[in-house]
Amino acid sequence: MVGRPVRDPVGRRSRGLAGGRVRGLIGGRVPGLAGRGVRDLTGRRARTLPGRRIPDPAGHHAPDRGQVTVEFLGMTPLIIVTLALVWQFVLVGYTFTLAGHAADEAVRAGTAAPPGERQGACQEAGLRNLGDAWRGNATVQCTTGGGLVTADVSLRVPVLFPGTIDFPFTVHGHAGAVEEEDGD
Repeated sequence: MVGRPVRDPVGRRSRGLAGGRVRGLIGGRVPGLAGRGVRDLTGRRARTLPGRRIPDPAGHHAPDRGQVTVEFLGMTPLIIVTLALVWQFVLVGYTFTLAGHAADEAVRAGTAAPPGERQGACQEAGLRNLGDAWRGNATVQCTTGGGLVTADVSLRVPVLFPGTIDFPFTVHGHAGAVEEEDGD
């Protein structure tokens, strides 16, 4: 790209590629500003370089109109799938938390109940704080042995919306406590 010789404000002549860059700064070509009514510093119409877009009068690039909308709409399914997966992982984690908490509550009630009523008290306490979506398939088992009361809680993980369908795997919570002695 060889330009015409132009005198800069100091009076030196410049030409060639480097001269074109200098002229762009001091009165020659201004890359990227060519188009409708755009003038360079000398008052001539600005010329565009190959590969540069010509803006419309409002300053927008005509071929790019709506590009962000199209890209966003193309990404929308991926965004929705990602959010659904994140939500499902939240439900899995929440189910683990519920199972552990239910086991703790069950064993606490089991240690305070007399030995004959232990299983009923344990099961009732384990299911008490579970939501309807988890309570339907929950199992609570309490056992006593060696001075310990243990509770095992099994919950099914719901798929996306608690109360609709469940995953085919079960989350287990386990807790144990020392059996309380009677104060007789």
